[in-house]
Amino acid sequence: MTGKPNENGVSLTADEERRRRSRSNALGLVLGALAILFFVVTIAKLGGNVLNRPL
Repeated sequence: MTGKPNENGVSLTADEERRRRSRSNALGLVLGALAILFFVVTIAKLGGNVLNRPL
């Protein structure tokens, strides 16, 4: 294997690093989309009159 060893002493090839980065980006996008979906569903369940409440 070529490449610099990381903190665990494992060296990855350039292709393996590229695939790892790609998986990390995909996971980040999925988690971000899930957070946005939860936000939208919460706002939808609260309804439009959530700000029209007595204080």
